[in-house]
Amino acid sequence: MIDKNQELVTPEGLEKLQKELAYLTETRRKEVADRIRQARDFGDISENSEYDDAKNEQGLLERRIGELQRRVRNVRVVDPSEVEEDAVDLGTTVTLRVVGGKGQERTFQIVGANESDPTSGKLSHASPVGRAVLKRKVGEKVKVSTPRGATEYEIVNVEAAS
Repeated sequence: MIDKNQELVTPEGLEKLQKELAYLTETRRKEVADRIRQARDFGDISENSEYDDAKNEQGLLERRIGELQRRVRNVRVVDPSEVEEDAVDLGTTVTLRVVGGKGQERTFQIVGANESDPTSGKLSHASPVGRAVLKRKVGEKVKVSTPRGATEYEIVNVEAAS
């Protein structure tokens, strides 16, 4: 069972989170601190818009760092090598064909909700299409209700992510 606070990610997704966290804590924090220091040098901070802007930026930065730290602590990495080979799962790549369409096929990697980027071929396991194809195998058909209406897909291919 999955803890409701736990976030499912691929190894690539975890690496992306860790890189952003490292950049924000090691680089951005110093840049914002320098900006605050420079703004203080302008004089009276009660009427200093540069100081106010820098402090606001610092608040947003610390909030983002806290969010990333929480996410990294609560992450569950799904190893693509441990998934069922012929079934769609997190980390696998699936090719779908629209049933009754003009042979239209789309290929997606199934990823965690926060890694989703359909234009780059990354589809969330929590999206309507992602939920419909999870644990399904090649040759199976699934009907997906989306805001645009119902569409039926056939699973053409499933591959473990490399």
